[in-house]
Amino acid sequence: MIRKLSALVALLATLFAAPAQAYWEYGHESVAAVAWANVTPATRAKVAALLRQQKLLETPTCPAGTIEQASVWADCVKPLGERFSYAYSWHYQNVNICKPFDLKSACKDGNCVSAQIERDVKLLKDSKVPEREKLMALVFLVHFVGDLHQPLHAGDRGDLGGNRAKADYGMYGPERLNLHSIWDGYLAERAISTPPPIVKAYPAAERAAIQAGTVEDWSRDSWQVAKDAVYATAMGDPCGPVPARAKLDDATIAKLVEPARQQVAKGGLRLARLLDEAFATQPAVAAQ
Repeated sequence: MIRKLSALVALLATLFAAPAQAYWEYGHESVAAVAWANVTPATRAKVAALLRQQKLLETPTCPAGTIEQASVWADCVKPLGERFSYAYSWHYQNVNICKPFDLKSACKDGNCVSAQIERDVKLLKDSKVPEREKLMALVFLVHFVGDLHQPLHAGDRGDLGGNRAKADYGMYGPERLNLHSIWDGYLAERAISTPPPIVKAYPAAERAAIQAGTVEDWSRDSWQVAKDAVYATAMGDPCGPVPARAKLDDATIAKLVEPARQQVAKGGLRLARLLDEAFATQPAVAAQ
């Protein structure tokens, strides 16, 4: 009985915590950790060397000395106000799930997550780009690939990525809970914590299959997950009437664990591919 009560208290504490304490740490750090376990040793050394220059960012309250710290840097700097306000729209792309996939309309002037991923890779490949700009491109890239694989950062139905879609998570339903916070935090946390370990070196064949395609292909993939997994399970018809409050019961949540796990694994492995490509032409780093 005591154990059950302790577990209940812990869950309630999680539910009422700020979103930054859920997905934005555990989810992004897990994507980064998967990438770290699957890049080449040469890429790992080059990334580590660049991150050792974190002082160039001049954000002492938001460290980026490890790839896990780098994965949450782009969210950490949001409270710094106007200094990084230009990047607010880079974390997502609201592609309507109830219309044919159309990335261009949702990504005008490059102000969306997929365009910024491609931009960051180009900056990292360019030998003429100063070290500070390369470092910023790296920390943005690590974060944005994670963002792209949170389905509600890739597709929605005009509800601000599910932020306006109120929902209950099992028996818990505080007023402010919505589809976005569920997939950002509570479901992601459960999925990542569910065995077997998600952070590991993946077999070459599995890695290659997941890493195939372009950033636009990955955008379409996450958009499809938003339609088929997020909205379909919450609303029945993903493009039908919107309930006043969606209810994800325990059985539904259990079915969503695997799709949520897959998104984290996909994000990590695809990030590993981009890092390997971006640092392939960089000079080797001497052993420390």
